[in-house]
Amino acid sequence: MREVAIAVTQFAPVADHAANADRAEALVRRAAAEGGQVILLQELFHGPYFCITQDPRYFDWAGPVEGHPLIARFAALASELGVVLPVSFFERAGQAYFNSIAIVDADGRLLGIYRKSHIPQGPGYEEKFYFSPGDTGFRVWETAFGRVGVGICWDQWFPEAARAMALMGAEMLLYPTAIGSEPPAPGYDSQPHWETVMRGHAAANIMPLAASNRVGTEVQDGVDVAFYGTSFIADQTGQKVVQAGREGEEVLTARFDLDAVAELRRSWGLFRDRRPGLYRALGGFDGG
Repeated sequence: MREVAIAVTQFAPVADHAANADRAEALVRRAAAEGGQVILLQELFHGPYFCITQDPRYFDWAGPVEGHPLIARFAALASELGVVLPVSFFERAGQAYFNSIAIVDADGRLLGIYRKSHIPQGPGYEEKFYFSPGDTGFRVWETAFGRVGVGICWDQWFPEAARAMALMGAEMLLYPTAIGSEPPAPGYDSQPHWETVMRGHAAANIMPLAASNRVGTEVQDGVDVAFYGTSFIADQTGQKVVQAGREGEEVLTARFDLDAVAELRRSWGLFRDRRPGLYRALGGFDGG
């Protein structure tokens, strides 16, 4: 029996980076006190979601992995608490900029980084202006509490990403997120769709999945996005175990027996019965 406690957090960032880091640390400490071992913070938690519009001044918020103060701070925290922490940050690498996540193990070691592969572009989510498509490929890390696969927000809409991480040996899937209203269609609510597609990843790959989203309304250059929270953890059948509300700061925790989940995954034969040779249509944009 290998039991893991996965925790997710959600909060509303403010314009003060230091205050956001303090808030995130407080939530991590709370999650650890509640038994959390793998603790997921939301996407780009260090500041406001600066991608609502296109503004080059926000490139100044990016920094390299080496010596990054946010990563260093949360690596020390992970070591102190004995928890695994994926740390979302705005990365600068030479002349390129990425939406990245640093995977910190429970002893404070940086296991590596993942750069967001799928970059959205649309009103309220102008990410192609800021980020290059990630070049790390999908990755899985062996941590103190199991093998972790991480995608970032828009990655969560692509079943290929989840399946790739499952094939690479992931035992749990984590998705830090920043999603909410659509400025051109204020009456449209993508939350049920957002939740359902990820629960499908959990069910199709027979492993737990956690999503951490932000809350609150953020305004940039007169354009506002209301982030809808509802961070959740789903089990290996895609059923929700716990879910946060649409507003307010929360910490949620759920426990899983990874050995029992692995046994169920093997018994279904989903990976045995795959036919990779028939999936050639996935290799191109037009299905050809």
